[in-house]
Amino acid sequence: MKAVLLKYGMRVLFVMTLGVVGLAAAVQGGVVAMRWMDNMTVTAKILPGERSFAMPSGSVPRTGGELALPREARDIAAARKNPFAATPDSVQRGGDLFAIYCTPCHGPSGKGDGLVATKFVPAADLTNPSLQKERTDGYWQSYLSAGGAIMPSYAEALTAEERWHVVNFLRTLAKQ
Repeated sequence: MKAVLLKYGMRVLFVMTLGVVGLAAAVQGGVVAMRWMDNMTVTAKILPGERSFAMPSGSVPRTGGELALPREARDIAAARKNPFAATPDSVQRGGDLFAIYCTPCHGPSGKGDGLVATKFVPAADLTNPSLQKERTDGYWQSYLSAGGAIMPSYAEALTAEERWHVVNFLRTLAKQ
């Protein structure tokens, strides 16, 4: 027996080492396979409508929408036409949204006398006829989308359609 062990000892030791390494590799492979196969059942499940994620900037949704142009492209945005006619319904919808989002700074009449304006930089007087004359609908919509020097962007709070309705309401402020 001693002679056999001396004769085949290195081979037996090599085969045993190879077996241990192979067993360790099989265990590691099994762990990887188990994690890969089990991954879909243990990840967080988000149902449609459960959470809202902001779209990456510069992307357009598959169901329509318009590309939000940055402040630097305001002259390009100013050339866009308002796709919504200034119907009484559109002006009413824009007025309702103006009351929610714009009144804190611009005031209920749009004269720039809102509660925030008394504590911060005064907001623009939207009833000024010359201001209304020199700004296009596309410019106003771009300003609502991208924001201005002190005005925040409302692109995530208002849809593109809602911003156009607010523009239709802004046009009525100079007439009052």
